[in-house]
Amino acid sequence: MSRPVKVTALFAGLTIALVVVACVSAGTGQFAIPVADVVTSLLHHIGLGPGLADPFAEGTLWQVRFPRVVLGLLVGGVLGVAGALMQGLFGNPLAEPAVVGVSAGAAVGASLSIVAGWTFFGAFTTPALGFVGGLVTTLTVYFLSRSGGRSEVVTLILTGVAVNAVASAVIAFLLFSGDQAAREQIVFWQLGSLASARWPYVGSILPLVVAGVVISLLMARKLDLLTLGERPARHLGVHVERLRATGIVVVALMVSAAVCYSGVIGFVGLIVPHAVRMLTGPGHRVLVPASLLAGAVLLAAADLAARTTFDYADLPIGILTAIVGGPVFFWLLLRTRRRAGGWA
Repeated sequence: MSRPVKVTALFAGLTIALVVVACVSAGTGQFAIPVADVVTSLLHHIGLGPGLADPFAEGTLWQVRFPRVVLGLLVGGVLGVAGALMQGLFGNPLAEPAVVGVSAGAAVGASLSIVAGWTFFGAFTTPALGFVGGLVTTLTVYFLSRSGGRSEVVTLILTGVAVNAVASAVIAFLLFSGDQAAREQIVFWQLGSLASARWPYVGSILPLVVAGVVISLLMARKLDLLTLGERPARHLGVHVERLRATGIVVVALMVSAAVCYSGVIGFVGLIVPHAVRMLTGPGHRVLVPASLLAGAVLLAAADLAARTTFDYADLPIGILTAIVGGPVFFWLLLRTRRRAGGWA
């Protein structure tokens, strides 16, 4: 199968999978709604055909199910794109957004809001501080790693490790100093969940997600040149430091916006780009949009499993992605080493 045909088949398959998973997830729950009714309701809201006769089913779909499904698609897509950017910027398939401290920083901000009991933004207080914490931590890692106007990849990664360690210590202190209710809320937030999804939350992160994805697509050609190495990329006209700074800021904005509502969800940004790269090759003009779709499908499917694994219980989605993601990533590493010898 030629590469164009393979790429077309991949995008078609991911698009179909996204629609199917979204519809099934919207219809699944303690109050089951047939997929046909889900589709009917969707068509009605875009002006095609009558709505559902059952107002309770209609309310369940649009007030509870669809906000959660859409938020899951956005968060998964963001994590997939951010992972592809990080791996391209660092030239390392093990890179992910957590490397630069965005998840740990968001956890610090959210935990501080929970322990202090701040409510100055109402229901948006904890997500807002999570967003600010992730953004500030990422920018701190970047500026601390700079020397002589440049940031070395190894220095940046090691700085990220150090800042992540400090953030973990701060979270541990907040857990120690908070009351029982605050501790439970912090632990649940760190495990990741989409249970709190609401349309206002979706609307607040959508502009950042769209802007981040568009900028990522515009960076694709330069990321392809960067894979040749920093020196060849500079000779070909790429301002490596500016590209890296832009990419890190984009990742910080997108991922901070995503995890401030969902909590910490691991392995999606690590596994998705790596798996897509094995199917399509390293070209970022295909890798970035494919990672967007694959990340959305993966997280929507994981959330569906998290909601249905136990009766009357919502399994934290971060547990599920870690349990499944760890062995899958190890298998991908072994398969890549056998067939291609590594990153290239």
